[in-house]
Amino acid sequence: MAANVYASATDGGSGGDSAETRSGTGVRTAGATIDCPDVGSKLTSVPEQARGEVDKELALLDEQIAKAYQRLSESAQQVQQDPGFADNAVVNPLKEKRAATLERIAIAIDRVGDRPGGLEALAACTVEAGNEAPVQGEGQDGGDEQPAEEQGQAGQEQGNGQGQGANGGQAGNGPVAADFADIKSVQPNANDKAGASGGSFATSCGVNENGLFNSDNIIAAPGVTNGAHHFHDYVGNQSNNAFASDQDLAKAETSCDDQGDKSSYYWPVVRLQNGAQEQDAQKPGGGIEGNAGEIVTPKQVTLTFVGNPREKVTAMPRLLRIITGDAKSFVNGPANANASWSCTGFEDRQLKDKYPLCPQGSDVVRTFKFQSCWDGRNIDSANHRTHVAFTDAAGNCPSGFRPIPQLVQRIVYDIDAPSLQDGGRTTPLFAVDSFPEQLHKPVTDHGDFINIFDEDLMGEMVDCINDGRKCGAGADGGQNPAPGEEPQEEPTKTPEAPQEEPTKTPEAPQEEPTKTPEAPQEQPTKTPDAPQNGNGGGKPGDQGDDGDDGKGGAAKPPADKPDTEPEPGDASTAPGGAQPEVKATASADGGNAAEQGGGSKNGDDQDTDGLGDSQAVGQATSAAPTPSAPSRTEPQAVGEGGLADTGAQLWPAAAGAVLVIAGFVVLRRVRRSHL
Repeated sequence: MAANVYASATDGGSGGDSAETRSGTGVRTAGATIDCPDVGSKLTSVPEQARGEVDKELALLDEQIAKAYQRLSESAQQVQQDPGFADNAVVNPLKEKRAATLERIAIAIDRVGDRPGGLEALAACTVEAGNEAPVQGEGQDGGDEQPAEEQGQAGQEQGNGQGQGANGGQAGNGPVAADFADIKSVQPNANDKAGASGGSFATSCGVNENGLFNSDNIIAAPGVTNGAHHFHDYVGNQSNNAFASDQDLAKAETSCDDQGDKSSYYWPVVRLQNGAQEQDAQKPGGGIEGNAGEIVTPKQVTLTFVGNPREKVTAMPRLLRIITGDAKSFVNGPANANASWSCTGFEDRQLKDKYPLCPQGSDVVRTFKFQSCWDGRNIDSANHRTHVAFTDAAGNCPSGFRPIPQLVQRIVYDIDAPSLQDGGRTTPLFAVDSFPEQLHKPVTDHGDFINIFDEDLMGEMVDCINDGRKCGAGADGGQNPAPGEEPQEEPTKTPEAPQEEPTKTPEAPQEEPTKTPEAPQEQPTKTPDAPQNGNGGGKPGDQGDDGDDGKGGAAKPPADKPDTEPEPGDASTAPGGAQPEVKATASADGGNAAEQGGGSKNGDDQDTDGLGDSQAVGQATSAAPTPSAPSRTEPQAVGEGGLADTGAQLWPAAAGAVLVIAGFVVLRRVRRSHL
């Protein structure tokens, strides 16, 4: 077992908080983590008939580790008093649970194929120092795009020595100051290649402004509630949850501008460690498993497909699944890590194992470059890696693989550089969600993609890329600043749409010549291009940088507040006009999530023995069909017109009443005279 590094918790090691964290989630810092062999990466060949059962058992292994980590992190005091406590109360019971699960995996494969050998050797786990990465592990993928190479020169900065010996963060399991590096101290290291198929195709699918989250992973853990043990942002396909069938995905709504793209794009959410209690604060996958703090909606998301340096690309097969990066790379080693972090204006400098500290006016940028070679046969593989691959340094695909369009995801966040000197108390730390034992390390970041382009649109993409053109619904958005350029002090905001006075063109001839043109005012029509220019989900008043920016093409309810500060008297702010925040129910609570839109709860079948003896498979609770916008019926003439306007509109009626009375009097006099 690793050396005993237990210490009292601080948010970065600078003192202040006790082992009980500020979040109140019950998770406590122990300064250590659980390191178990990654069984899934070793299972490179699993018969199709056994896949479902094996996937559920692999998810159970993840659940066992998560519960063991929670037990360890809650037992810091006992471990300090008894060095053998971790082995006796956590590690050994975990080994027994894992051995039983591994045997079930072997039996499942043996029924329909050859029994895998050596699985029993993967049962044992160890306790590792929480802020020291283990020895680099073996990975399956090679190639110049696999980022085991540049681990960020600035990563050697240790945040003035803070964070060592304590896991920090709002929930006590990271991040710490040593997880951050100043982007200005990083040397330019980006290497973009152009070549035989130099075009690009961009699709615009929003920024998850409608708040579709869950802690499932339909690729790695289909049919398993909370299979990811952390929350994901979803854009594109709106029916992605652990229980969605291929047919469900194919007929789902999409947030993409081009309705021919129903692909699913998802990644772990980013959170500010600011003490906020999100909707998942007391749920598995959220606060219960150490993922705490305010979820940050991206400012901008660009999804671009690019070509291959050596050859023309061929179409992706429908329902192709790709995972890039490794959610367990903190304990597995960085061989399969594949996320990059940078800042706007500095994107020629990329960090692999550190979060960036961006200067004022610069935004945090998170980039995924997916595998771009396909084996020509399979849309998935047992370990979700071997059916796709990266090119080598020269841009060549491995033998037997063919080049396909490469997805490049660029996600921008308006996040201030945290104050490391006080552990994020002045300006909070930020981090991606992770498996609890992975301590929110940036190297664990990863992205997921399921191709559900319709055939014609995929063909258009391939032709565009091979012809060297720029195409697609998001082709004009997401322009990067020139590498090395210093950013503006404040990102330029798109000017607000002019507030037009309700100058109605006179409609039909006016009956009363003295009637003012303002006559009974109908609610002025909103200018269609007013506040919603694809920046849904940004901070209030944040207008983004340029036009569409590949961000929020679909008409979705805003996640929080309107993007622009309304002008007084603007009819678009009349009562009844605002759309409420929409949050999808997360299927992250072991199958007991609250019902959403008629969804059902599952029974109480969650494992309760502390380490997950059998997999609790819940019901689908987060299909989250695209919510319909509420009725926008608004009161007429709210806040408009004055006393003079009212008098101008009422005097004709008053005059008419006087004339009627006078006529009545005259009529009576005439009748009396005849009598």
